[in-house]
Amino acid sequence: MTTPATHPPAEFRRISELVCDTSTVRYYAPMRGARVLGVVGWSGSGKTTLLVKLIPLLTGRGLRVATLKHAHHSFDVDKPGKDSYEHRKAGASEVIVSSARRWVQMHEVGGGAEATLAELLRKLSPCDLVLVEGFKAERHPKMEIFRRAVGKSPLHREDDRIVAVASDQPLPGAGIPVVDLNDLAAIAELVLARAEPLDAVVARLEGA
Repeated sequence: MTTPATHPPAEFRRISELVCDTSTVRYYAPMRGARVLGVVGWSGSGKTTLLVKLIPLLTGRGLRVATLKHAHHSFDVDKPGKDSYEHRKAGASEVIVSSARRWVQMHEVGGGAEATLAELLRKLSPCDLVLVEGFKAERHPKMEIFRRAVGKSPLHREDDRIVAVASDQPLPGAGIPVVDLNDLAAIAELVLARAEPLDAVVARLEGA
Protein backbone atom coordinates (compact mmCIF):
# COMPACT_ATOMS: atom_id res chain seq x y z
CA MET A 1 0.00 0.00 0.00
CA THR A 2 1.39 3.39 -1.00
CA THR A 3 1.71 5.94 1.79
CA PRO A 4 0.14 9.30 0.83
CA ALA A 5 2.61 12.14 0.39
CA THR A 6 2.67 14.61 3.26
CA HIS A 7 2.87 18.36 2.79
CA PRO A 8 3.45 21.27 5.15
CA PRO A 9 0.34 23.10 6.38
CA ALA A 10 -1.00 25.68 3.94
CA GLU A 11 0.01 28.42 6.39
CA PHE A 12 3.68 27.64 5.72
CA ARG A 13 4.65 29.29 2.46
CA ARG A 14 7.51 27.86 0.45
CA ILE A 15 10.72 29.84 0.47
CA SER A 16 10.22 30.62 -3.23
CA GLU A 17 7.24 32.73 -2.18
CA LEU A 18 9.21 34.53 0.50
CA VAL A 19 12.43 35.49 -1.30
CA CYS A 20 12.21 38.36 -3.77
CA ASP A 21 14.73 36.98 -6.28
CA THR A 22 13.34 33.46 -6.59
CA SER A 23 15.31 32.75 -9.76
CA THR A 24 18.52 32.37 -7.73
CA VAL A 25 17.23 30.41 -4.75
CA ARG A 26 18.21 26.96 -6.00
CA TYR A 27 21.54 27.80 -7.63
CA TYR A 28 24.17 28.51 -4.99
CA ALA A 29 26.88 25.93 -5.75
CA PRO A 30 29.62 26.87 -6.15
CA MET A 31 29.18 29.88 -3.88
CA ARG A 32 31.25 33.03 -4.37
CA GLY A 33 33.07 33.34 -1.08
CA ALA A 34 32.12 32.03 2.34
CA ARG A 35 28.74 32.96 3.79
CA VAL A 36 27.50 32.78 7.37
CA LEU A 37 24.21 32.00 9.06
CA GLY A 38 23.55 31.33 12.73
CA VAL A 39 21.13 28.77 14.11
CA VAL A 40 19.58 29.86 17.40
CA GLY A 41 16.73 28.81 19.64
CA TRP A 42 15.87 28.01 23.21
CA SER A 43 17.38 24.92 24.82
CA GLY A 44 15.41 21.88 23.68
CA SER A 45 14.32 23.39 20.38
CA GLY A 46 16.39 20.89 18.38
CA LYS A 47 19.19 23.02 16.90
CA THR A 48 21.79 20.26 16.76
CA THR A 49 19.26 17.69 15.56
CA LEU A 50 18.27 19.95 12.69
CA LEU A 51 21.88 20.74 11.73
CA VAL A 52 22.80 17.04 11.60
CA LYS A 53 19.95 16.50 9.12
CA LEU A 54 20.59 19.71 7.18
CA ILE A 55 24.34 19.42 6.61
CA PRO A 56 24.10 16.36 4.30
CA LEU A 57 21.60 18.23 2.09
CA LEU A 58 24.00 21.16 1.78
CA THR A 59 27.14 19.10 1.22
CA GLY A 60 25.14 17.10 -1.33
CA ARG A 61 24.96 20.30 -3.38
CA GLY A 62 28.74 20.42 -3.50
CA LEU A 63 29.10 23.00 -0.72
CA ARG A 64 31.94 22.90 1.79
CA VAL A 65 30.19 23.41 5.13
CA ALA A 66 31.88 24.44 8.37
CA THR A 67 30.16 24.61 11.75
CA LEU A 68 30.98 26.70 14.80
CA LYS A 69 29.27 25.92 18.10
CA HIS A 70 29.20 27.80 21.37
CA ALA A 71 29.58 25.60 24.45
CA HIS A 72 29.62 25.89 28.22
CA HIS A 73 32.95 26.99 29.71
CA SER A 74 33.71 23.52 31.11
CA PHE A 75 33.43 21.56 27.86
CA ASP A 76 36.28 19.29 26.75
CA VAL A 77 36.66 17.30 23.53
CA ASP A 78 39.74 15.47 24.80
CA LYS A 79 39.79 12.24 26.83
CA PRO A 80 41.76 11.44 29.99
CA GLY A 81 44.55 9.00 29.22
CA LYS A 82 45.13 10.23 25.66
CA ASP A 83 48.56 11.70 24.94
CA SER A 84 47.06 15.06 23.96
CA TYR A 85 45.15 15.20 27.27
CA GLU A 86 48.33 14.44 29.19
CA HIS A 87 50.17 17.23 27.32
CA ARG A 88 47.51 19.73 28.38
CA LYS A 89 47.37 18.39 31.94
CA ALA A 90 51.13 18.87 32.14
CA GLY A 91 50.71 22.55 31.30
CA ALA A 92 50.84 22.93 27.51
CA SER A 93 48.81 26.01 26.57
CA GLU A 94 48.20 24.74 23.04
CA VAL A 95 48.21 21.25 21.56
CA ILE A 96 47.98 20.21 17.91
CA VAL A 97 47.23 16.58 17.06
CA SER A 98 47.68 15.52 13.45
CA SER A 99 47.19 12.41 11.34
CA ALA A 100 46.83 11.59 7.65
CA ARG A 101 43.03 12.02 7.96
CA ARG A 102 42.56 15.08 10.19
CA TRP A 103 44.19 17.53 12.55
CA VAL A 104 42.89 19.39 15.56
CA GLN A 105 44.17 22.36 17.53
CA MET A 106 43.24 22.84 21.19
CA HIS A 107 43.93 26.17 22.85
CA GLU A 108 43.68 26.79 26.58
CA VAL A 109 42.20 30.20 27.39
CA GLY A 110 43.23 29.99 31.03
CA GLY A 111 42.51 33.29 32.74
CA GLY A 112 42.18 35.17 29.46
CA ALA A 113 39.07 36.43 27.72
CA GLU A 114 36.82 34.08 25.76
CA ALA A 115 37.36 34.32 22.00
CA THR A 116 34.78 36.47 20.22
CA LEU A 117 32.66 35.14 17.39
CA ALA A 118 34.52 37.40 14.94
CA GLU A 119 37.88 35.99 16.10
CA LEU A 120 36.64 32.42 15.71
CA LEU A 121 35.22 33.06 12.25
CA ARG A 122 38.63 34.38 11.17
CA LYS A 123 40.24 31.09 12.22
CA LEU A 124 38.19 28.96 9.81
CA SER A 125 39.75 27.38 6.75
CA PRO A 126 38.25 28.32 3.35
CA CYS A 127 34.71 27.02 2.92
CA ASP A 128 31.42 27.93 1.26
CA LEU A 129 29.06 28.11 4.22
CA VAL A 130 29.51 28.53 7.98
CA LEU A 131 26.65 27.47 10.25
CA VAL A 132 26.98 28.95 13.74
CA GLU A 133 25.08 27.19 16.52
CA GLY A 134 24.44 29.34 19.56
CA PHE A 135 25.96 32.81 20.08
CA LYS A 136 22.37 34.11 20.05
CA ALA A 137 23.34 37.48 21.56
CA GLU A 138 25.73 38.26 18.70
CA ARG A 139 24.87 40.44 15.69
CA HIS A 140 25.34 37.94 12.86
CA PRO A 141 22.40 36.82 10.68
CA LYS A 142 20.47 34.03 12.38
CA MET A 143 17.69 31.55 11.72
CA GLU A 144 15.54 30.77 14.73
CA ILE A 145 14.43 27.22 15.49
CA PHE A 146 11.07 27.55 17.21
CA ARG A 147 9.29 24.64 18.85
CA ARG A 148 6.02 25.30 20.66
CA ALA A 149 6.57 22.51 23.23
CA VAL A 150 9.58 24.36 24.68
CA GLY A 151 7.11 26.85 26.15
CA LYS A 152 9.11 30.02 25.43
CA SER A 153 8.27 33.08 23.34
CA PRO A 154 9.84 33.35 19.87
CA LEU A 155 13.25 35.04 19.88
CA HIS A 156 12.77 36.91 16.61
CA ARG A 157 10.36 39.36 18.24
CA GLU A 158 13.27 40.85 20.20
CA ASP A 159 16.15 40.36 17.74
CA ASP A 160 16.24 42.10 14.36
CA ARG A 161 19.23 39.98 13.30
CA ILE A 162 17.03 36.89 13.18
CA VAL A 163 16.28 36.84 9.47
CA ALA A 164 14.26 33.61 9.20
CA VAL A 165 12.42 31.03 11.30
CA ALA A 166 11.96 27.28 11.05
CA SER A 167 8.91 26.55 13.19
CA ASP A 168 6.57 23.69 14.07
CA GLN A 169 3.63 26.09 13.92
CA PRO A 170 2.66 29.08 11.77
CA LEU A 171 3.79 32.47 13.11
CA PRO A 172 1.47 35.07 11.55
CA GLY A 173 2.91 38.55 11.46
CA ALA A 174 6.52 37.42 11.92
CA GLY A 175 7.65 39.79 9.18
CA ILE A 176 10.40 37.39 8.08
CA PRO A 177 10.32 34.06 6.21
CA VAL A 178 8.83 31.20 8.24
CA VAL A 179 9.07 27.60 7.02
CA ASP A 180 7.93 24.27 8.40
CA LEU A 181 10.49 22.80 10.81
CA ASN A 182 9.97 19.39 9.18
CA ASP A 183 10.54 20.62 5.62
CA LEU A 184 14.31 20.17 5.28
CA ALA A 185 14.40 21.11 1.60
CA ALA A 186 12.72 24.45 2.33
CA ILE A 187 15.04 25.07 5.28
CA ALA A 188 18.09 24.39 3.08
CA GLU A 189 16.83 26.92 0.54
CA LEU A 190 16.18 29.40 3.32
CA VAL A 191 19.70 28.98 4.70
CA LEU A 192 21.26 29.65 1.30
CA ALA A 193 19.01 32.62 0.64
CA ARG A 194 19.63 34.29 4.02
CA ALA A 195 23.30 33.56 4.72
CA GLU A 196 25.49 36.67 4.45
CA PRO A 197 29.09 37.12 3.23
CA LEU A 198 31.71 36.23 5.83
CA ASP A 199 33.67 39.47 5.46
CA ALA A 200 30.53 41.56 5.97
CA VAL A 201 29.51 39.54 9.01
CA VAL A 202 32.94 39.89 10.63
CA ALA A 203 32.98 43.63 9.94
CA ARG A 204 29.55 44.01 11.56
CA LEU A 205 30.59 41.99 14.59
CA GLU A 206 33.79 43.95 15.08
CA GLY A 207 32.01 47.26 14.62
CA ALA A 208 29.17 46.48 17.02
